[in-house]
Amino acid sequence: MLFAARWAMPKVSLDMPQQLLDDLKLHVGDEGKFVSVADAIRTACRKILDQLDAIDERHGRLRGD
Repeated sequence: MLFAARWAMPKVSLDMPQQLLDDLKLHVGDEGKFVSVADAIRTACRKILDQLDAIDERHGRLRGD
């Protein structure tokens, strides 16, 4: 049970402009890079967080973890 709880992902709901969703869907599916819109959004979030971490590091800001 501990393993299952460790990998549980909370659900997030958000409003998104239709044009942005349409653009994301171009990259989803058998011919796309992502298996689902959720996968594309998770990947985009990880990438932007990595970029923000790099910016913080360049500016000498310490992370709070």
